[in-house]
Amino acid sequence: MKTILWSVDKYVDTIESASLLEEAAKALKSDEVVAFPTETVYGLGANAKSDTAVEKIYKAKGRPNDNPLIVHISDYSELDELVESIPAKAKKLMDAFWPGPLTVILERKPGVLSEYVTAGLSTVGIRMPDHPVALRLIKKSGLPIAAPSANQSGRPSPTSAKHVMDDLSGRIAGVLDGGETGVGVESTVIDCSLEPPMIFRPGGISKEQIEVVIGYVDIDPALHENEKEKPKSPGMKYTHYAPDAPMYLVEGDQAFLQQLIEEKRETGLKVGVLATEESATGYDADAVIPCGSRGDLESVAHSLYDTLRAFNEENIDVIFSEVFPYQGIGLAIMNRLEKAAGKQWIYQGS
Repeated sequence: MKTILWSVDKYVDTIESASLLEEAAKALKSDEVVAFPTETVYGLGANAKSDTAVEKIYKAKGRPNDNPLIVHISDYSELDELVESIPAKAKKLMDAFWPGPLTVILERKPGVLSEYVTAGLSTVGIRMPDHPVALRLIKKSGLPIAAPSANQSGRPSPTSAKHVMDDLSGRIAGVLDGGETGVGVESTVIDCSLEPPMIFRPGGISKEQIEVVIGYVDIDPALHENEKEKPKSPGMKYTHYAPDAPMYLVEGDQAFLQQLIEEKRETGLKVGVLATEESATGYDADAVIPCGSRGDLESVAHSLYDTLRAFNEENIDVIFSEVFPYQGIGLAIMNRLEKAAGKQWIYQGS
């Protein structure tokens, strides 16, 4: 299969871009798979009502089909066909954060969506992306679009069309190139079919931001501890976001991390370090790649996946990563880093 690259301007406000977007929408209506930009990462989209189309997502990604997919919509009116009801707290969150990086899990209407989308669950995660290309594409297709991240399963999520082509060229119908994404980590997933609502995946909207709008919310304890249960959200099961080299999260000061670097280099290994702009110059390693500023964790989230992919180009044997506080968007950053490292930690003094 030849993968078409449709390069459009971000606001699809030229005749050429509108024509290319029409081609992409036509592919979706023909049950093909199309990657497109959102404000978080690139999504791998297909008709959420079609078993044939959704199966192509799993095949392209090499992803197990027991992991549910998020359904993307372009307008509130599209919810009526998909869900049984919208609880008051869910409505408040939608009003506050849609369009945006928040996925809301609700009770689904039976017989509408492909069972491959919901992985047999009675609920479905829905979001309205905050990206003009995504919104125009969904509206033009006239379909709810199931879309996980547009990468091979297990690899870092894509924040550019190049990342998508690197992973999926020849495996999908096309890629809508609308430039780099913004937030950099996926949407927050919150289950509003529960009371109190529960966060299943931290992301672009923090727990603290959510609680300002609807009060207390739980965080699923399975987020870090239990991966044997049937997942209710993408990103809860299996290793994700991993670079090619084994990665370790280091809880300790710079001198301790430098000691770890030297120990590995003495054995002949090439060592990489994921650091911040403030600390990067303090390490002597084979590749030190800064990932945003510790004083601005949103910049870390924005750069995270691009940084993880950059290590693959350096032929590194092992990667050590600094860690971040588990507050605000730091919770999402650490969730992704723990997945990328397979929960491998090294603690100073242990």
